[in-house]
Amino acid sequence: MARTRYLFLHPNFPGQFLHLARRLVADGHEVTGMGEAENLRRQAKLVPGVRLVGYKIPKDDSVKGHPQVRVLDEAARRARATLQVCLALAKQGWEPEIIAAHTGWGDTLFLREVFPKARICGYFEYFYRPHGADIGFDPEFPVTLENRLEVRLKNATPLLAWEDCDARWTPTRWQASLFPEALQSVLRVLHEGFDTETIRPDPGVKIALKGGIKIHAGEEIVTCVNRSLEPYRGLHVFLRALPEILEKRPNARVLIVGRDRETPYGNTPADGTTWREKFLKELEGRIDLSRVHFLGRLPHEAHVKVLQVSAAHVYLTYPYFLSWSMLEAMSAGCLVVASNTPPVTEYVEDGVNGLLVDFFDAKGLAERVCEGLAQPEKFRGLREAARELVVSRLDRDRICVPALLDFLHGG
Repeated sequence: MARTRYLFLHPNFPGQFLHLARRLVADGHEVTGMGEAENLRRQAKLVPGVRLVGYKIPKDDSVKGHPQVRVLDEAARRARATLQVCLALAKQGWEPEIIAAHTGWGDTLFLREVFPKARICGYFEYFYRPHGADIGFDPEFPVTLENRLEVRLKNATPLLAWEDCDARWTPTRWQASLFPEALQSVLRVLHEGFDTETIRPDPGVKIALKGGIKIHAGEEIVTCVNRSLEPYRGLHVFLRALPEILEKRPNARVLIVGRDRETPYGNTPADGTTWREKFLKELEGRIDLSRVHFLGRLPHEAHVKVLQVSAAHVYLTYPYFLSWSMLEAMSAGCLVVASNTPPVTEYVEDGVNGLLVDFFDAKGLAERVCEGLAQPEKFRGLREAARELVVSRLDRDRICVPALLDFLHGG
């Protein structure tokens, strides 16, 4: 393949383009990554060999638009900042042949004005639905009419980007199904994939926790990854299941990966506390916190080791885009106990390669986790089937990256 100039755009580059960018650099191509300057500085070591070009979004406190169109104002300012950087590149005589860009924040809106000949491939992550998906799913946190109106306008930015794209993709079939039916026929489903050779079962793995606690694979370890510790990923249901799990399984320990101050997908508590504080206060006196370990955000290598020591990995989610951590848990050979929601059921079949529970059923969740801890051999086949699915469908190097490269070039 001839040496090609690629431009990747993502506010938090590399984002979903990490594997693609690394592969293209390894193959000798010229790769430029564009995003918010502060984010690029923080993550530069992830993509050696990629030229990083950052932008800063101008702040304009004088803008007095309607609150529901604030997201459009932010997209326009980001688009303008991106445009200025691209114009500077073009003035230097640089023009990409292929552009791959996340379309959700506005980076792509003015690209055609400066790079009219480039092939633009748009990554369309999510189409918001005011009914039938995440919005209004959890009756414990009711939404208002204003909330529903606001999410309709969140779709404006990717829809504006749609026309200028030569090709469009999204990572899962369920995410594709949320887009308007008239658009779905030209929306490809292509996952970025996982390094299934690194993320694999390791019966000899050990990890050390604070206080000198050492954990080995084979112990009764319950794991959960919840990036921002919030209800969108079922934190409230999981914590409410813990009293029964810890009572019935006195040797069990719980490892929770994620941190409170991460930007949540949903709202934050109105009283200024964190969701963890709120739900632990509700359960005060009912949970032995000496056996529940909040690990914060971990480097990926440490995150994988947590999955490798897991005896039961809990993953709960609203009908929203799927966390890659669930698929990584499957690749690591975990017994996945997950919510019976559409993003999950695209990959997990109850009793075949995992166990499914109703999202809101804390008692049912506790029972299935306890069953998995008590009878690990009974579920060996499910763990093996979970890994087999990921290896056969989502292996990064054999399947996903080659498919994405072919897609970027018009295949």
